[in-house]
Amino acid sequence: MKDDLKELAKQLGNPEGETGIEVANMMNATNIGMTKHAIESLNLSKNDVVLELGHGNCGHLPFLMNQAENLKYFGLEISELMQQEAIKSNQNYIDNNSTDFRLYNGTEIPFDNESFDKIFTVNTLYFWQNPDLLLNEIYRVLKPNGIFALTFADKSFMEKLPFTPFGFNLYSLKDAEELLQKNQFKILKSISQTEQVFSKTNEMVNRTFFTVLVRK
Repeated sequence: MKDDLKELAKQLGNPEGETGIEVANMMNATNIGMTKHAIESLNLSKNDVVLELGHGNCGHLPFLMNQAENLKYFGLEISELMQQEAIKSNQNYIDNNSTDFRLYNGTEIPFDNESFDKIFTVNTLYFWQNPDLLLNEIYRVLKPNGIFALTFADKSFMEKLPFTPFGFNLYSLKDAEELLQKNQFKILKSISQTEQVFSKTNEMVNRTFFTVLVRK
């Protein structure tokens, strides 16, 4: 049982192989509420250039692209499998040059300074190896006055899950706000939501999550 939970935790952080595809489909289903919330909180405008860190299979891309006209989306993943799955299911957006999926090492963002109007990430915070370094990179690639949305599940919810002892760093809202402020960001607002979802171990649970919106 412990080995199964360790394997699930590993796959949630970096999906690989056949199991990785199943885990990614499950993540897309269980995280879609959080992902749509993060996207809507960005209040996307015509011609915005958007970056997402850790897009998974990116089944939410059509939802994002319908938020405004002429959006340009860039996705970064540490998982080669997730990059491939995202490309496979979003080829039409790639063909019309509105979307680009790339790999990165989880810390260094391979784009020029001030490249993006909006940046967001959902349920990746727990796996950040060097939060200060990554937030400095996010700050660097955001345009002046650009917006970053950080969405994550509350520590008090996450610590009840059986797989989070294996490689997850959990955050309360206060922890996340302090981390962002320490790294130059100005907090615009923090939004709390509770939703009913099936957990990764297939039980119906109430999940509280936060989206912290910050400005460069």
